[in-house]
Formats: sequence, C-alpha cells, structure tokens
Amino acid sequence: MSKPLASVNDFVVKFANVNGSGSASANGLFVKSILRSGVPVAARNIFPSNIQGLPTWYEVRICEAGHLGRRGGVDLMVAMNPQTWDRDVAEIEPGGYLFYDSTKPMPPSKFRADINVVGVPLTQISNTAYSDPRQRQLFKNIIYVGALAHILGIEVAVFETLLAEEFAKKPKLIPANIEALHLGVDYAKEHLKPLGLQVKRADRVGDRIFVDGNTAAGLGAVYGGATVCAWYPITPSTSLAEAFTSYCEQLRIDPETGKAKYAIVQAEDEIASIGIVVGAGWNGARAFTCTSGPGISLMQEFIGLSYFAEIPAVIFDVQRGGPSTGMPTRTQQSDILSAAYASHGDTKHVMLLPQDPGECFEFGSLAFDLADRLQTTIFVMLDLDMGMNEWLTAPFTWDDNRNLDRGKVMTAEMLEAGADFGRYLDVDGDGIPFRTYPGTHPDKGAYFTRGTSRDRYARYSEEGAVYVDNMERLVRKFEAAKSLVPAPVLRKAPKATRFGVLYFGSTGPAMHEALDALESRGLHLDALRVRGFPFSAEVFDFIHQHDLVFVVEQNRDAQLRTLLMSEGGIDPARLVKVLHYDGTPITARFISGEIAGLMGAPAQTGEMAK
Repeated sequence: MSKPLASVNDFVVKFANVNGSGSASANGLFVKSILRSGVPVAARNIFPSNIQGLPTWYEVRICEAGHLGRRGGVDLMVAMNPQTWDRDVAEIEPGGYLFYDSTKPMPPSKFRADINVVGVPLTQISNTAYSDPRQRQLFKNIIYVGALAHILGIEVAVFETLLAEEFAKKPKLIPANIEALHLGVDYAKEHLKPLGLQVKRADRVGDRIFVDGNTAAGLGAVYGGATVCAWYPITPSTSLAEAFTSYCEQLRIDPETGKAKYAIVQAEDEIASIGIVVGAGWNGARAFTCTSGPGISLMQEFIGLSYFAEIPAVIFDVQRGGPSTGMPTRTQQSDILSAAYASHGDTKHVMLLPQDPGECFEFGSLAFDLADRLQTTIFVMLDLDMGMNEWLTAPFTWDDNRNLDRGKVMTAEMLEAGADFGRYLDVDGDGIPFRTYPGTHPDKGAYFTRGTSRDRYARYSEEGAVYVDNMERLVRKFEAAKSLVPAPVLRKAPKATRFGVLYFGSTGPAMHEALDALESRGLHLDALRVRGFPFSAEVFDFIHQHDLVFVVEQNRDAQLRTLLMSEGGIDPARLVKVLHYDGTPITARFISGEIAGLMGAPAQTGEMAK
C-alpha cells in the first residue's frame, strides 16, 4: 500500500461524470469555493460533442503557488461514471484517493491496492430524501460536493453563500440546495475522516477574475471599436459572438434614442459571414467574425480578397481538433499554417497568439487597430482550452479615453488640398497606402475595389511589371507588421545554457511550471513565448543564440516549427519537435518529461502523465 498523499492547497481533483447529468453546476460550485477560500484554481472541462449520455470530465488544479496549467496526474478522482471507471481509476496517482458512489457494492478487482477508497452511498442518500427522479439526480451532485467539502476542509459557509448567490433570482431553490449540501456534509462528518489533501484559507487570489477567453475576446472587440459581427455557429467559437452581443446590448446603445449602435448578423454560412465582414471593413466599420478550423477552410477566397484589395477584417479563430469535423470539443493549435497562408496564391497574414483571457482581451482590441493600420485581415488565434474554459486572470484595463488607430485614411481636406491619391500607392516606403472611406469627397478620392490585378491608382492591369510592383509592396507591408505585432516574451534561465524552448498560446501556463520542474533538476533552458506573426528579429536571434531549440506545440505536424523554418531559413536540425495533440490541454509533466528525455536526463515518476 502506498503512503496516502498529503498536501495543502496543491493537488488535482478530477470529476468523471456523464454529459447531461447536471454535474456541471455542482463542479463549478466546487471550483468557486476554492477561489473564495483565496486559493488559485485552474479548471478544464473535457466534454463530448454529443448532447447527452457520453463521458465528460472536469479537472481542477488547486495550486497556492499559482500554477494555472494542467500538471498531469490525478490526486483525487471523483468517479461518478461507471462507463469510464477502469480508465478513471487508472489515472489516480499512487497513494491518491478514489471517491465514488458506494450504494451498490463493487468487486475488489475494480479497485487498486495502492490507492485510498472513499465510498459514499450517494444514490441511497438522494433516493431517501427525494422522490422526483430529476431532483434525485441533480441533488446527488450537490450531496457529493457537500461530502467533499468536509473531507477536504473547505468551509461549508462558503458553499452556502455561493448557493444563495447562484439562486438569487430563484430564492425558493436556495433552501433545497443547502439542504442537499448538508446531507453530504453530515454523512461525511459521521462516517469519513479528512483526507491528506486539504484546502486551507489563503490570500493568493487577490483581485483576479475568473473568466473564459471567448468572453474576454468578445469584450476586447467592444473595447477595440468593433461595431459589426457576422458569424455562423460553430464549436468552440459560438460563445465569443454571444459575449460580444451581450456586451453590445450594455455598452453600444445610444443613451438618448435607445437605438443600437452595432450590427450583429448570424449569416447562413461561414462564407457569407466573412463576406459581410469584408464589406463592412471596406465601408469603414470595424468588423469581425469568429469561427474555427472548418470555417477558415470555407473563408479562403474572401480572405484572399481582403489581402489583395487591402480591406481591414478581423477573424477570431478558436482552434479545435481537426482535420474535417475532427474533434469539435477538443483543443489543438492546429490552424497555424492554414491561417498564416490562407487563400490561394502568395498570401501571408498577421496572427496574434494570446496566452490567456487577459491577452484575449488585449489582443482582441489590438486586432482592430492593426487591421485598420495594415488594411488586411488579422487573425486572433485562440483555442478551445483558452476560449471555453474559465481562467484566473488580472482584471482588464479599460480606458474610456482610448483613441482608435484608423491608420492611413485620406480625408476630404487632404484631397481638397491636392494630395496625390493612389489607392495602392506607397508614399513612405512601409508598403501601406492611403485609403478613403466611401463618400469622403464629392468628386475626389474614389477608386474601384477589385480582386484582380491593378496598378497603383487602382486601374485594372495585368502587366507583369505592375503585378510584381504590387506584390512586392505587399511584402514590404508584411515586413512593417513585424514591429506592430506583440513582441515575444523572454524568460532567461538562471544559468547560461545552450538550450532554448519556443512556445505560444495556451501552452504557456503548463510551460511555466515545466520550466520550474526542469530547473529543480539542474536542466536549464532559456524560453521565448511567441506572441505574433510575422516573427520579429528577436525570435530568430533567440534561435541562433542556442545550439538546440525545442518547439512545443499542440498539433501533429509541428506547424510553428514549419513556419520558423520557412520564414527564417532555419536549419531543421536546430529545432526539435515537442508535440502534444490528443485533444486534451498539454500538461507540465508531459513537457518536462519530453524535454528532459531529449536533453538526456532520465524520466521521473509521473512525468509522462497527461
């Protein structure tokens, strides 16, 4: 028998439930109770793409030290799904705990000798207390939360307060839920001992908020001046459009007339969505769509039009598992190449790579400035883990006096003063021409917008030299973007090292913990988080400063590595692939185990746990 795990404010709890059983609310209540106790939490919902009946998991990382990525491994498994029992029990760390519904006896073969079993007859308790079948199911979830509260040392008063807040608009439900909570607490008090895993009140949450990336990006779009959203529902991006709608209803209403100062169109498909966005951008509005990989595939021709006709547009790509339908409710970072080079012909697109909801808000706003400044499509590359899961993040910074960067717009006054207006004329060498809004001047500044080749004054031309001139100017514009996208973030190792690691997006939190773990073993790496494409010189300088650079990403084909080799002419031997793409968010243990092995160090227990 392994020694029971013992830890205060640093362990992993995983709930194994059935989709549609009503467990989500109870599991969310559990997470909020930890936060209210002042202890940082990271929660990941791993759910199926069907509506009801298949397995779902909810993994909770409790970490006073503040690590917000997945660690890997499970210390306490709350096993509520008989279908996945064997798999769930196998995930538990030696010395860990299995919490289960013991109403029906289980054969000894279903348990492990090296774990600690905590049985609570949840179904029996619920069936005794309630007669309605739906109540029995829903309140059974609250009962197990009550039992967990007692054995983990969480203050019951915290749950009571949360339930009162949750049902503030339905106060008749408050007493019934608190009663169910105490059924679990009272059983645990009488029959169970506290676990070695305990939650103790701390003060490590501060003023941070708990929010998902899609909500943050939707609010960022409002802050960035977006007034048009055209979208078609697709997992996992739908909630971004819904969040934008909700915030517009609060913040984009004329106080005097009560009229909406925004347009939100649910189009018939993704093609129509991006077409509306491009049309609105041409007309001077700040417009966006939100989608996922399959939507990007459908939008290709309009993305090419935005690139070649130089029309501002923003696309929020909340990445999921592919190809084709793939895994609609699983996370990956697998649209990097398709977004970077979207459409046919020679195209390159700007990508912003946020790490967490805080940067989803920041980059969600910045994208509209960049779209206007560069007159092109800007991709904001979220993923399902970042977009649909709630993360602990600093409060967003909002400045009511913020000025929007509309880029090079030629005004009526400039035209009247005799300015030479050529829609595709590079006046200062950065590749970015001036544009005019429709109706700027009664007889000056007009031009024909086309997706076919034209000269500097927007006049149709298929002359080779004219085409090359235009394409080379677009390259200069892309070069100019290098100084406009967010700069990479460097973490220097405490000791000089010939090893480096590159990563991006939602890999960040797990990477931070992995680097700490590697340093504790004397394995030192400089780390650079890439936050935008095109890559700045800093990215390639970092690569050339190290003998080997590990490139960590969540896709099969090493897409970031491919971009680095393509754009920087990097020797493939210098860039070592570290890939995780099973659809679950990457873990610190996976990263540290892979890199340690590649550096020649022996693997440690649990390091390959996902």
